[in-house]
Amino acid sequence: MSSSASSSSPHGGRKPNRLAAEHSPYLLQHAHNPVDWYPWGDEAFEKARAKDVPIFLSIGYSTCHWCHVMEVESFENDEVAKLLNDWFVSIKVDREERPDVDKVYMTYVSALHGGGGWPLSVFLSPDLKPLMGGTYFPPDDKYGRPGFKTVLRKVKEAWETKRDALERTGNLVIEQLRDALSAKASSQDLPNDLAVVSLDQCVEKLTSSYDPKFGGFGSAPKFPRPVEDYIMLYKFRKHMEAGKESEALNIKKMVTHTLDCMARGGVHDHVGGGFHRYSVDECWHVPHFEKMLYDQGQIVNVYLDTFLITGDEYYSTVARDILDYLRRDMIGKEGEIFSAEDADSAEYEGAPRKEGAFYVWTSKEIEDTLGENAELFKKHYYVKSSGNCDLSPMSDPHNEFAGKNVLIERKPASLMSSKSGKSLDEYSQILGACRQKLFDVRSKRPRPHLDDKVIVSWNGLAISAFARASQILKSGPTGTRFNFPVTGCNPVEYLEVAEKAANFIKANLYDASSKRLHHSYRNGPSKAPGFLDDYAFLINGLLDLYEFGGKIEWLLWAVQLQVTQDELFLDKQGGGYFNTPGEDPSVLLRVKEDYDGAEPSGNSVAAINLIRLSSMLDAAKCTDYKRNVEHLLAVFETRLRQLSIALPLMCCAADMLSVPSRKQVVLVGQKGSAEFQDMVAATFSSYDPNRTVIQIDPSNTEEMGFWDSNNANIAQMARSSPPGTQTVAHVCQDFKCSPPVTSPEALRELLNKTVAAASSAV
Repeated sequence: MSSSASSSSPHGGRKPNRLAAEHSPYLLQHAHNPVDWYPWGDEAFEKARAKDVPIFLSIGYSTCHWCHVMEVESFENDEVAKLLNDWFVSIKVDREERPDVDKVYMTYVSALHGGGGWPLSVFLSPDLKPLMGGTYFPPDDKYGRPGFKTVLRKVKEAWETKRDALERTGNLVIEQLRDALSAKASSQDLPNDLAVVSLDQCVEKLTSSYDPKFGGFGSAPKFPRPVEDYIMLYKFRKHMEAGKESEALNIKKMVTHTLDCMARGGVHDHVGGGFHRYSVDECWHVPHFEKMLYDQGQIVNVYLDTFLITGDEYYSTVARDILDYLRRDMIGKEGEIFSAEDADSAEYEGAPRKEGAFYVWTSKEIEDTLGENAELFKKHYYVKSSGNCDLSPMSDPHNEFAGKNVLIERKPASLMSSKSGKSLDEYSQILGACRQKLFDVRSKRPRPHLDDKVIVSWNGLAISAFARASQILKSGPTGTRFNFPVTGCNPVEYLEVAEKAANFIKANLYDASSKRLHHSYRNGPSKAPGFLDDYAFLINGLLDLYEFGGKIEWLLWAVQLQVTQDELFLDKQGGGYFNTPGEDPSVLLRVKEDYDGAEPSGNSVAAINLIRLSSMLDAAKCTDYKRNVEHLLAVFETRLRQLSIALPLMCCAADMLSVPSRKQVVLVGQKGSAEFQDMVAATFSSYDPNRTVIQIDPSNTEEMGFWDSNNANIAQMARSSPPGTQTVAHVCQDFKCSPPVTSPEALRELLNKTVAAASSAV
C-alpha cells in the first residue's frame, strides 16, 4: 500500500503521447508518460515487425493500485522510458476494455509463475507470442526481485543472443495453452451422478475451509466471492426440501455469519455504502479500498436471498445500502452504470495519493465533526486516537495507517445500544445522523478516480440486482425506519434503475441490424466486440428484468441475444462456449472459461440462462437449450468432479439441469393493477432458485403473439383463466398444475408448502 503512488502527478510540460486519443480512463492516465506508448492494434504490431524488436505489453486498469505505483516508479521515469523507447515497442492495454487480450497473457504468466495479477508485464515477439513475463517490477533491484531496468536489459540481451530459442518456446507455450483451454467433450451424455457429486463435493470443500470466528471461506486476504454463498444457499434449499433440518441450519449459520462479519467489517463502506474489493486481513477489517461494480451487483443478490431465507431486515438493509450507493455515485445521466472507484486519492488538494485516504479517519476528525455523539460513535466503530488497524498482524504490517481508523463494528448494534442505555431505534438513528455528518465532511475531500467506462457484462450483473430488489424488498414490513446512507426508497424505484441501464445498452452498445453487442462504452462504443460474458451476464439480467418487472420486451431481447451468443461463441462440435468470437487474429487463444471467481464464468451463467429459457419456451426450443447445457457440462465434467470448488455456479447449473421439472409460476392479469403487483410480490417472497415466473396480460396483443409463437400452452393458460377475476396464478411442477389461486396469501401458501415443515423447524 505504498503512499508514493500517483497517477495525477504533474506532466512536467511533456507532450501527450498517442494514448491521448483513446477513450479508456486507464490509457488516458498514461497519456503524458515519456514512454512512447501504443494502444493494442496493427500500428504497434507493424512497428515492432519493421524495427524487428520485441513488444513490451503492459496490462492494467484505472483503479489498480500497483499499476499506479509502477507508473510513478517506472513509466514516468525518463531513464526507463528511454530504454523502452530504444529497445522495444511498448503497448498499453486496459484489461477491462480488452479482457480477451488480458486472458491470453494472464494465462501465460499464471502458467509460468503459478499466479498472476496486475499490472501484467509481458514481453512478446513481433508476432505476439509471449517470450517472458511477470507482474509488478520495482524500478531497481531490491527485496530479492530484479528491477525493471535489469529486466529490460536481460530481455534485450536474450532477444539478441537467444532469439530462436525464445520464439520456439513462445510458439510451443501458445500451442499447449490452446490445447488445454479449448477442451472438447468426449460425449454429450452426462453421467447421472455428476450433479450430486459435484454439488456435494463443492459444499464439503467450502465447509472445511469455513472460518468460524470471522466468517468467510479460506484465510486472508479475504474476498467476498459471492458464488460461494450462492451455492451454500442453494444447498440449504436442497436440504430443506429433503427434510434435513440440521444440515440446512448449519449451512445457514455459515452464510449468515459470513455476511454479518462482512457488513460489520471495514470492507463495507459504513459512511457511503457499498463494498470494497477485499480485506487484507482475516477479520474483514482493513480493505483494499477500490470499489468494483461486479462485486456490488453480486453481493446485493446474496443479501437479498439471505433476507428471503431468514426474514431478517438486516440483510435487506445491507442490500439497499449497496444499491443506494450505486444510485448516488455510480450512475450516469442516461442510466448507464460505471465500472469502478479507485483505492487511491490525495488527503488534500496537491498532496500525494495514498491508498484509502478518502475513507479513513483520525479520532480528532470524528470528535470535531460529531461533537456530543463522538464518544458513542467511536465506541461503536472501534475508533482510537492511535488508530485501529491493529486487530490482525496482517491489517497494517508497514504501519501505513498509524493514527488512522477504518470503521468496523466489532459488536452488533443491538448489543451496543443496550450497553448505552438507549433503545435500538434511537441508537441507530444517532449512528445514521453521525454517518451523514461524516459523509458531508468526506465529500469535501479529493475523491478517488471514477472509472466511468460502461461495461456490458458488469451492467448485466447490476441490472439483475436492481430488478430482483424491486420485488424482494416488498417482503419487508411496512413502516421500517432507515438510516443514512440507506434512503429507504420505494423498491419500485430500483426497477426503474435496471430498465434505464438496459435501455442505455440497447441504445448505445447494441447493433440492431447485426444483433451484436459492443463490450464497453466511453465517449462512444469501444472497438472491442461483445464477449461471452457480455452476452451471458446481460441475458441473465434481462431474464430477471422480465421475471421481476414483467415487460415482454426484455424477454424478447434475451431470446434474440441467446441466438447471437450461440452463433458467435458456441462450439457446436465440442460443446461449451468460447470467450471470444474468434474473429481477431491478434488474439491468439480462444478459451472456454469455467472458473467462477470474483466474477462467475460465462459458461456457468450461460448454462443457467439456457435452463431458465428452457422452462419458458416450447418443447422444441426447450430440447435444444437443454442439449446445449448437457454438452457444455460434459466439456467440464472432469473439472466438476476433481475441482468443483473452482466451479460453484456450474455445480448449481448441473443440479438445476437434473431437476425433472422446474417450478413455473404463471401470473395472468392486468399488470398495472395493484392486485397483480401484490401477486408478483407474493411470488418472490420466498427463496427458490429453481423457479421460473411468467407474467402475462391476456389483453396485450404483443405478449399473446409472443406466447402463441413460442409456447402455445402458456397462451392457452392465459386465455382460459377464469373470467372476471383480476389476477390468477397457476403453479406448475412435475408436469402438472395446481388449481389456480387468486390471492397473495393462497399463492404464498402454495409456493411454500413443499418446504413448510422443514422451514418451520429451522
